[in-house]
This record gives sequence, structure tokens and C-alpha cells, in this order.
Amino acid sequence: MKVLVDTSVWSLALRRQEPNDISQKLMNLIVTSQVVLIGPVRQELLSGISDKKVFDNLKSKLESFDDMPVKTLDHETAAEFFNICRSNGVQGSHTDFLICAVAVNNGLHIFTTDKDFEIFAEHLPIRLFG
Repeated sequence: MKVLVDTSVWSLALRRQEPNDISQKLMNLIVTSQVVLIGPVRQELLSGISDKKVFDNLKSKLESFDDMPVKTLDHETAAEFFNICRSNGVQGSHTDFLICAVAVNNGLHIFTTDKDFEIFAEHLPIRLFG
């Protein structure tokens, strides 16, 4: 099973010095080559880092993971998911809906700590990891 890892998980695992459940699960996914990364998540992770050394260090670590290509169908599906959720009174970011779309279109689970995805799952055919 391949798992698309959301920014929230990467951030939590990279920030913490002591092991925790989230970072352990991420490490297990990395070791078993089940991690999927997309460009928008990479961008979110690298954005806002003002220290060039910290930025370069994280960029270097992330270079171990290829980005899964995001296709036109994924963007169209993300827009559809946005519309479905909005019509049900649920708000979300464009990146979150793109994560949902890539996951659904590629048969992936989503690993996140963002509780919004639990709400999305009430309206979208996403599968959450964990």
C-alpha cells in the first residue's frame, strides 16, 4: 500500500527530536518504500524557512523522494472535490483537495494529522492511513 504523506505529518516528524507515534509510522513507511510525495507538499514544507542552512538541509533530505506527477485529471478531480465539499458546507484548501484527488486517482491512502481530512472523508471517497 502506498501512502501520500501530508505536510502536517512531515512537519511534526521533522520538528520533534524525541520519537513519537507519528514519526515512527512515517519512518516505517519510508523504510518500506511506501511514501508518496507530491510537489505541492514539498513546496509547503520548504516555504517559510528563513534560515538558508535549515532550508538547504530539509531540501537535501526531501531529495530522497521523487514527486508523484500531478496530472490534469488530478486538478479536475480536486476542483470537483472542492465543489462537493463546499456544497455541503465544508471548507478546505486547494492543496488539501489536490491531495485528496491524487490519492483517489492513484489508489493511495492519506497520512495526515489534519482533522479536516476526517470531515472530507464524510463526503469524498478518500482513505485515511493510521
